[in-house]
Amino acid sequence: MAGMLVTASGQEQPSSPDSALVSILKTLEGTPLTLQQAFDAALENATSVRKAQAVALAAHGAVRRESGLFDPQLFFNINYIDQQTPTASFFSGAPDLLTTETDSRTGIRMDLPIGTKLEAAMNTVRLKTNSSFANLNPQITAFGSLSIRQPLLGGFGASGRKALNRSEHEADAAQARYDQEVVTTTSEVERRYWDLYAAERNFAVQKLIVGQSESFLTETQVRANTGLIGPNQVASAKTFLAEQKLQLLDKREQLDLLSDQFSSYIGVRPSGAEGRYITTDAPPENIPVESADTLIGRALRANLELNAANADVDAARASASAAKWGVLPTLDVIGSLGGNGISGTAQDVIFNGDTLTTDRGGSLTDALHQVTNRNFPTWSVGLELKIPIGLRNGLGEKDRLDAEVIGAEARALERSRMLADQVRSTYRELLHGKDRLDASREGVAAAQEQVRIGLIEFHNGRSTAFELVRLGADYASAQQRYSEALVRTAKAAATLRQLTSGGRQPASNP
Repeated sequence: MAGMLVTASGQEQPSSPDSALVSILKTLEGTPLTLQQAFDAALENATSVRKAQAVALAAHGAVRRESGLFDPQLFFNINYIDQQTPTASFFSGAPDLLTTETDSRTGIRMDLPIGTKLEAAMNTVRLKTNSSFANLNPQITAFGSLSIRQPLLGGFGASGRKALNRSEHEADAAQARYDQEVVTTTSEVERRYWDLYAAERNFAVQKLIVGQSESFLTETQVRANTGLIGPNQVASAKTFLAEQKLQLLDKREQLDLLSDQFSSYIGVRPSGAEGRYITTDAPPENIPVESADTLIGRALRANLELNAANADVDAARASASAAKWGVLPTLDVIGSLGGNGISGTAQDVIFNGDTLTTDRGGSLTDALHQVTNRNFPTWSVGLELKIPIGLRNGLGEKDRLDAEVIGAEARALERSRMLADQVRSTYRELLHGKDRLDASREGVAAAQEQVRIGLIEFHNGRSTAFELVRLGADYASAQQRYSEALVRTAKAAATLRQLTSGGRQPASNP
C-alpha cells in the first residue's frame, strides 16, 4: 500500500506515476485490441450503422422508383371476340351473322418531367364474317396515332418532378445521416475504448495497493511483535487490506463489465479464456485546440446530421412549392396526329344480279404502310378544363405542406443551436484538458510524497498505521483522478470530431 515509492524494506521505486503500474498492466490477461481493430469491427457489426444504412438504401430505392416513372413504357394487348348475332335486315348478308374479331394494340408511353404525357400507338383489327356483302373477308383495319397531353397550369417541372425532387432531398438526408452514424459510431468506440483503458489502469492501481497493503500488514505485525506499536495499528492495517481487497473485486467486475459492453457494441467477443479485451493503444495527451468560433463554424458547415436536417427542409419546400400549382384549375391541351389503313382478302359481292368488286386488298403489312405513310391522315387538338368548386382539396394540401416546411425549418434551427452549444462545451473540456492532466499528475506526485514521508514517520514512530492507511487511500483516489483526466481529454477530442463530422472518412455509399 504505502510503498508506491518505498517498500516495506525501504527500497525506492521509480518516481513516475505510470512506471510503477507497467509491470502489473503487462500481466493483465485478455485479448489485445487496437483502436483501429475496434473501429473496423464496430462499422461492420454495429446495429445503429446497419439501421442507418437500411434507411439510406430505402431512400435511394425511392429515388430510383420515382425516376422510373419517366422511363418509356412498352405496352401490348390483344383481344379475340367470337360472336353470333341474329339479323332482321337483308343488308346483313346472312340470316345469322357470324363474326370473329382480333384486336391488337401496341406502342410506347412516356411521361416527361414537365408533366407531358406522350403515347405512340398502333392498332389493328382483323374481322372475319359470313356476311355475303363483305368485300374484304377477312378485313384488316389499322390506325396509328401520336398523342400528347400537356398541363398548362400545373407548374410544368415543379409539378411533374415534385415526387422525384422530394425523394432526392430525402435520399440526401438519409445518406448524410448514414455517414454521420459512421462518424458517431467511431467516436463512441473511441470513447468506450478510453473508458476501458482507464478501468484497466484503475484495476492495476488497486492491485498494486493490495500488494503493498499486504506488505504493510506484515511489517506492522513484525513491529507489533517487537513492541514498537500496539495491536490497534495492526487492526487498522488489516481493516485497510480487507477494504482494498473488496475494492479490487469491484474494480475487476467494473473492468469486466466495461469489456462486455464494449464487445457487445463492436459485435465481436474476445477470444481469450478471460473473456476480456485489453487495450493496446494509449490516449494522446497533447491535442491541438482551435478557437471555439472556428470549431462552431466548421460544425455548422460540415455536421452531417445538420446537413440532413437542411435536406429535410429542402424536401418539404419542394413539395410545398409544387403544391401551389395544385390549387389552380387544371387546363390541359390535348392533341394527336395519326393515320388509317385498310387491307384484306378481296371478295366478289353479288347484289341484285350485279357482281361488285373492290380494288382494296393486301396484307397486314400493306395496312401498316398506309398508316405510317399517312395515306389517310388524321389529327386532333383540344382543351380540357377542370375547376374544383371551393378549391378545398388543393388549398388544404398546400396548408399542410407549408406547415411541414415550418416544422422542418424549426427542427434544423434547433439542431444548429444545440450543435453550437455542444461544440462550446466540448471545446472548454478540451481546452482545459492539459491543465487538468497536469494538475492530476501533480496530485499523484504529491500523494506519493505524502506516502513516502508518512512511511518514514511510521518507521520512526512519529505516525500511526491509521494515518498511513489514510494516506494510502488518498493516493488511490489521486491515481483514479489521474486516470480520469488521462482519458477525458481524448474522449472530448473524439466527441469534437463527431460534432464536426471530421476525422475518419464516412462511407460514400450505403
